Amino acid sequence: MKRLRAAVAGMGFIGFAHVEALRRLPYVEVVAIADPVGAKEKAERLGVPAGYTDFVQMMDECKPDCIHICTPNSTHMSIAMAAIERGINVICEKPMARNAQEAERMVEAVKRSGVIGALNFHNRYYPIPYQMRRMVQKGELGQVYHVQGGYLQDWLQLKTDFSWKILSEHCGKTRATADLGSHWIDLAEYVTGQKVTEVFAEFKTVYPQRTQMTAQGPKDVAIDTEDFSCVILRFDGGAVGTATFSAVFSGKKNQTVLQVAGTKQSLEWNNESVNDLLIGHRESPNGLLTKDPSLVDKATASVISYPGGHAEGFPDAFKQNFTAIYDAIRGNQPVNPFATFEDGLHMMKICDALYESAHSGCWVPVK
Repeated sequence: MKRLRAAVAGMGFIGFAHVEALRRLPYVEVVAIADPVGAKEKAERLGVPAGYTDFVQMMDECKPDCIHICTPNSTHMSIAMAAIERGINVICEKPMARNAQEAERMVEAVKRSGVIGALNFHNRYYPIPYQMRRMVQKGELGQVYHVQGGYLQDWLQLKTDFSWKILSEHCGKTRATADLGSHWIDLAEYVTGQKVTEVFAEFKTVYPQRTQMTAQGPKDVAIDTEDFSCVILRFDGGAVGTATFSAVFSGKKNQTVLQVAGTKQSLEWNNESVNDLLIGHRESPNGLLTKDPSLVDKATASVISYPGGHAEGFPDAFKQNFTAIYDAIRGNQPVNPFATFEDGLHMMKICDALYESAHSGCWVPVK
């Protein structure tokens, strides 16, 4: 079996997570990383053969089969386009770009080249969300009419919390909505099989100014992106979605909750209890299904790596997602569909519509 060569661009927290997950794929070799700061030292620390400060030089010299883009949003398009021009497959972190126009260019480039363009919407690759999807597909919920929940963090709770992610020049015009909301909305569409068609949103910036610590001391910086958003979504299958996305919700480190209501029963998943599925009933006791290959749908069992009682979490979802994408690179169709560049473009259109709604006070269709 041919070993595939992988390279990772951007070595913040998420870049390290990509390298770690890739090393769990037996037929993939991480041949290089790129980062503008300390690339060689980071490569040595990770045991990766090469570290570059220039992404294009890395691609030209190492010739990877696939590049993972884990850099600020403002650089996603340029790195992806350079890779696609060289016939290199791309796995991009979300959000896909700063706006739908950039994402459209990336989609068209992939279509012309024939390479695979994928997004790391890893929530699709936890066993329980896939089990939820299968239950919806088999009609076990009846007609799905309501989806609710959200994605909450507190890492920007303080006025002195600062990151490139809060500045529109780097992240795009939406922040919490694109960074956190894109994960949740993709998960809601994936589980229900319904697509968002129209949106309404309220954005809130808690700190119009934040304090950035610089070499010269503290500096006040004007903030032009939202700290949190509350949204209402209309889906093409008739469902209505309600959700909150926040980076300033004290005490919530990284909580994703998805609740799906149908005419027969409801489902609830909370990533803080990642292997549990709550099943709600009207006329009988509520149920709890804990991840176990012998208890879930057969298709779900095929994407579970460990026996019941052995938790599968964040790193495992990355591994399962990358397994599916690299299988596709090798010409095999995965059982569980990973998010493509087309899905990423759709999500950017939703984020753009949510931004427009928040600033117009109106319902906005997803173009």
